[in-house]
Amino acid sequence: MLIRGILFDNDGTLVDTHDLMLSSMIHATKQVLDKEYSADELMRGVGTTLEAQMWAFTDDPQVHQQLVDTYRGHNLAHHDSEVKAFDGIVEGLARLQKEGVALGVVTAKRHDLAWRGLEIAGAAPYLKFLVGADDCAVNKPDPAPIRAGLEKIELDAAECLYVGDSPFDIQAGSAAGCATVAVLWGVFSEDVLLAENPTYVVREFSELVDLVIQNRRCAFPSR
Repeated sequence: MLIRGILFDNDGTLVDTHDLMLSSMIHATKQVLDKEYSADELMRGVGTTLEAQMWAFTDDPQVHQQLVDTYRGHNLAHHDSEVKAFDGIVEGLARLQKEGVALGVVTAKRHDLAWRGLEIAGAAPYLKFLVGADDCAVNKPDPAPIRAGLEKIELDAAECLYVGDSPFDIQAGSAAGCATVAVLWGVFSEDVLLAENPTYVVREFSELVDLVIQNRRCAFPSR
């Protein structure tokens, strides 16, 4: 397989928002439900939309909306000061872009806020597009958002990787026909990710970059 394009998840893959997401979940569940949950309970749905995550805490539509709104209020208030790229991301994206790899993002986060975070983190200049939660009728683990990303990147699934830190990312990427890359610096453990049979597993972003560049130079040995 010649790797011509890469679609990335956002939170937990390119940008580090773990503490912000956790503090926002704690704030919302405490304010609305007056309950405390473990970090594992609060973060187990990361990789799906916020709306999907909040159904784990209530089956009442009105309470559900209060949880979503309270989370978003807290998250937005602290977003710009807390979002940052993981180590090596910006440098790695620059190497991939120089190599001629098409790069985009497919995320379960709302489009505008996800792109704003990528701009703050310094990753946006290397990305051709973003597909957000509000750009699709359904979201991960359904493959539809990945397929929308493939249309934007104008490549076949067999030519692209989907890279993410959650089991939902691997499920969606595989269902869309992409080779998948599980990254180990996000929320989920290696065991949880390996259970989804990703094509590759990487511990550092530089490993992914080296893998892709080696793939392309084997295909184009004169480079």
